[in-house]
Amino acid sequence: MSQPSLSSKKRLLFMFVMATITIFGLIIRLGWIQIVNGERYKELANSQQTRDIPIPSKRGVIYDRNGKELAISASSNTVWVRPREVEDVEVAATKLAEILNLEVEEVTEKISNKKQGLVRIIRWIDDDLADAIRKEKLKGVWLAEDNKRYYPYGNFAAYILGHTTDDNEGMSGIEMEYNKYLKGFPGRWIKNTDGAGRQLAFSVERYHPPENGLNVVLTIDEVIQHFTEKAVQNALEINQATRVKVIVMNVKTGDILAMSAKPDYDPNVPRVPLDKDLVLALEKMNNDEKLETWFSMWRNPIINDTYEPGSTFKLITTAAALEEAVATPTSHFYSGGTINVAGRTIKCWRWYNPHGDQTLTEAVQNSCNPIFVTLAERLGLGTFYRYLDAFGFTDITGIDLPGERKSIMYNESQVGPVELATMSFGQSISVTPIQLITAVSAIANDGKLMQPKIVKELVDNDGKVIQRYEDTMIRQVISKKTSEEMRNIMESVVSEGSGKSAYIPGYRVGGKTGTAQKVKNGVYAQGLYVSSFIGIAPSDDPELAVLVIVDEPKGFSTFGSLTAAPVAKEILEESLRYLDIKPKYSNEEEEKLVKADIIVPEVRKLSLKEASKILNESKLLYNVETGNEENEKAIVVDMFPKPGASVPEKSIILLYTKENNDTSIVTVPDLKGKTIREVNNILSSLDLRLKITGSGVVSGQYPEAHSTVERGSVISVEFKSHSH
Repeated sequence: MSQPSLSSKKRLLFMFVMATITIFGLIIRLGWIQIVNGERYKELANSQQTRDIPIPSKRGVIYDRNGKELAISASSNTVWVRPREVEDVEVAATKLAEILNLEVEEVTEKISNKKQGLVRIIRWIDDDLADAIRKEKLKGVWLAEDNKRYYPYGNFAAYILGHTTDDNEGMSGIEMEYNKYLKGFPGRWIKNTDGAGRQLAFSVERYHPPENGLNVVLTIDEVIQHFTEKAVQNALEINQATRVKVIVMNVKTGDILAMSAKPDYDPNVPRVPLDKDLVLALEKMNNDEKLETWFSMWRNPIINDTYEPGSTFKLITTAAALEEAVATPTSHFYSGGTINVAGRTIKCWRWYNPHGDQTLTEAVQNSCNPIFVTLAERLGLGTFYRYLDAFGFTDITGIDLPGERKSIMYNESQVGPVELATMSFGQSISVTPIQLITAVSAIANDGKLMQPKIVKELVDNDGKVIQRYEDTMIRQVISKKTSEEMRNIMESVVSEGSGKSAYIPGYRVGGKTGTAQKVKNGVYAQGLYVSSFIGIAPSDDPELAVLVIVDEPKGFSTFGSLTAAPVAKEILEESLRYLDIKPKYSNEEEEKLVKADIIVPEVRKLSLKEASKILNESKLLYNVETGNEENEKAIVVDMFPKPGASVPEKSIILLYTKENNDTSIVTVPDLKGKTIREVNNILSSLDLRLKITGSGVVSGQYPEAHSTVERGSVISVEFKSHSH
């Protein structure tokens, strides 16, 4: 056997050395990858294999003081895409665009970027669209449960509730002010998959349920709010006004029972005005102009805007004068129709036919400007401003709604005799409606100024009270004696003076009218007025205060006595009866007005047809508040007044109905083999609650499949991991 040549030995040695170097290099490279960069590659692998889909939390419910739902979160579907798992971008984009009525180019742009982990295509689609997407079985396309904010009564209490953004963040009203409590904390759905989207063996699917937000209970009474909204809408139309604003407050507690301003908007579609002309105008605006218009439409004028209160402010001047003993209710004053202040002539509205000699009580009834100028002069500037501060006009009230504005008034050092004179009868000072009703409520409430509030408490989903907002007295402004004198004076305005349109037989109503020329661009505009009325009832033991403001009435009158006072009467009359505050008729009133009392019959759980027949036979009328009034088969689920209440003949009974579908019982589905996410979707659609044990896929459930349970029942489901 021949020996290898020297050249062969060299080649073998060279190959051995090269192989050794290569293997050594691979070992170094492998060590570098595994040891030095191991964590980085582990993170990359996890990011590619992990699907992490956010599960939005459900915003808390907003209730009225009696538990009526005013804002809820309805379950819906959101379409997500994981771009790197999409096999054919063009096909997926075309099918999604076709089902969802979107532009193909828009969808293509969203899902073609493979660097993006998860892309949201659209939120809040209907179940039929979600089912259509599921049938297509598009790889990389996922449907997740989402929650959409819904306001069952449309534009009802729009400026109180406010609305949310597309991301379920509060944008205005209570939704914005209490957003941190309402929104809760989102959950996650995490699972490990391979490149084809199949769940990896030995992986653990994790579902972290969202933590729902707290529920907010308002001080608002849905029934009184209903009375108010109806009266405001009627006043807007009858007076051809630019806007009508009303607040109803509980005098003793500061609770806001109703608050309405119209025209308003529907929080379900906050960018679509209810005014058709404004809809057309928006189409021609650029983006900046649209934003300005929307924010103007959303702002609450009762909290965010000021106005000159006019003669309603005379109650403040009168209360200060009585408290400081510069006058009594029977003090006499003489008005020749005008008064000269620092060379300027200030007129009474009836300057051409002067009121002449009158008591202070009669001066309030007559709303005679010169008398209030005299009272302010007697008080002096320092004392007058001290009462403005005591009644809360120099600061915000602190009501729990966003964007409250301060009053606009002169700095005390800038006030001369003329400014003091005009402020005494409600001009040269601009206040917010909430400031005025809070101050007048203090006059009626034995002089106690209460903190106005619109939220009663925060509760969790089990009904446990997390935080209760107590009644808060800010300060004692006037004495109980002065309060009693003021209530008598206010009552005389309604019984004998300019507020007669607010008179309610059987109830002692007090109030004050106001008609102020409107300021535009810094000057008083000819022919433009703000008409108002502030009222309390019953004046012997006040429960309610109502402020009505009619902005720029263009109908039959501009006087507050004819435009605003009738609105207050309508709201007070219905609200007092609703609160079961019994009328006390005089003999004359009893003969003319008292009708036979009827006991309200029980009509709940009956069809609307049956209920209407029983009410008609009982000589009672009815209105359907929710549901379809034309559907006689609809079932009455609630009513007001409640059965057994005593009401006058021909009273209106409010009926709340729903469709006659017996859907309180549901059949438990077979969940075996399904994932946590699939189970959650199925049970949510049936209004059933899920209790999870373990992870993976369903291995057992209780109650068993095909058994029947009531809606809202808890279904306990056991999950176990499985391998391929």
